[in-house]
Amino acid sequence: MRRAAALLIAALALAGCGGGTPAGTPTPPAVRILPLGDSITDGRTVPGAYRTALWKELTGAGARIDFVGSRQSGPADLPDQDNEGHPGLRIDEIDADVTKWVNATDPRFVLIHLGTNDVFQEYELAGAPQRLAKLVEHVQRTAPDADVFVATLIPLQDATAQTRVAAYNAALPDALRALGPKVHLVDMHAAVTVADLADGVHPNEAGYAKMGAAWAAALRPLMPITRPAT
Repeated sequence: MRRAAALLIAALALAGCGGGTPAGTPTPPAVRILPLGDSITDGRTVPGAYRTALWKELTGAGARIDFVGSRQSGPADLPDQDNEGHPGLRIDEIDADVTKWVNATDPRFVLIHLGTNDVFQEYELAGAPQRLAKLVEHVQRTAPDADVFVATLIPLQDATAQTRVAAYNAALPDALRALGPKVHLVDMHAAVTVADLADGVHPNEAGYAKMGAAWAAALRPLMPITRPAT
């Protein structure tokens, strides 16, 4: 009994002298990330969408992250399946509830890939980039400390739809420019090709891996990363 007590005291002394994490040192909170969008965020063709690859990239680099959102979807190897991916919804339909979702989740980062349904429905496309900018403004008002990452739309196989995507993407920089330094544009269109689509619209596994890598590259400069990229 005395020997066990002595060993315990010695172990505690080592921990207090740099042999480990000092007792009582708080673990930093996980970084809250809100994936926001439509079925491309939800993962219609690949459960978990880009979120699985993003989780693996960031946690593999030593970051502690917490996906947040009112919905849950994904594969067994994605331990955190929270998201705000709503299949079929347009920008205005997401905007109708975005303040509620952001207020409930208090994200540090918001990832937005949104507008594909506006393109397919040809819903007031001339104003779509400005509608997205208004949505981002609503996110900023609700979570003023959050950084918002807005992706250009990935390519579409249909040539007519792709022409609309190109026009939408080209207008995004001007639409977002006045929103300040905490809004970041991510060129997702350049990261994914038509060959990476499972059904002409939604990515296959390789396409989602590329999306996850693009999001991770954008987030890394602002994340508490403990290991360098490989």
